Amino acid sequence: MEDNLVLEGLEVVYHKPDTLTEAPFHYCPGCGHGVAHRLIMEVVEEMGIEEQTIGIAPVGCSVFAYHYMKIDMQEAAHGRACAVATGVKRLLPEKYVFTYQGDGDLAAIGTAETIHTVNRGENLAIFFINNAIYGMTGGQMAPTSLCHQVTSTSPYGREEKAMGFPLKMTELVAHLPGAYYVTRQAVHTPNAVRKCKKAIRNAFEYQKENKGTCFVEIVSNCPSGWRLTPLDSQKWLEENMLPMYKLGDIKLPGKD
Repeated sequence: MEDNLVLEGLEVVYHKPDTLTEAPFHYCPGCGHGVAHRLIMEVVEEMGIEEQTIGIAPVGCSVFAYHYMKIDMQEAAHGRACAVATGVKRLLPEKYVFTYQGDGDLAAIGTAETIHTVNRGENLAIFFINNAIYGMTGGQMAPTSLCHQVTSTSPYGREEKAMGFPLKMTELVAHLPGAYYVTRQAVHTPNAVRKCKKAIRNAFEYQKENKGTCFVEIVSNCPSGWRLTPLDSQKWLEENMLPMYKLGDIKLPGKD
């Protein structure tokens, strides 16, 4: 895109990256998945690594990422994205490899794959969308659902004594020696989007150093699963999600 391009008297400030396909997003209005897709593909385009990047998408709302990302994509079984990504990266170590996973996938059925991939320090990036619910399958309680949060399987709210506490995967993996870069970002405001894009760029850049796993959590909303309007879901995220899942870098290269 040329800087300061003017079209009919208006300055073009954004254009869809060529690394996104022409397929319209199927995500619900207000969902953060579309923004996360765009940011990842913008970074891939800006780095000029379209031909060197491979994405792994498992079951969940993320499963259709290969419809939108114009790069090599591989679908994985539910929870197995990190295992598939490990195989891809070991076979093709010169490639940029990432997983794109939701919380129901990464923090539930895929917990073991996630933990052991990071513990081994596999040289890949994990992009983790946390909306505190199972979005695709009917709004069930996820490991990341908040205490007292109402879901289709916790109609009276999540009870800690019976159901445990919300699982903070990002803090958990940050303690593992194989974790190189660990951060939690969001996509609910323009400023948050800018910070999230920088974190995604870092995760790709750090793969060049071959020193461990990069883990980027993206706190997002799920208007349909939360039974809220897109606007109300943004407010609910700020008032409920962010106090539990605080944004910022948790582990930086060279710092424990």
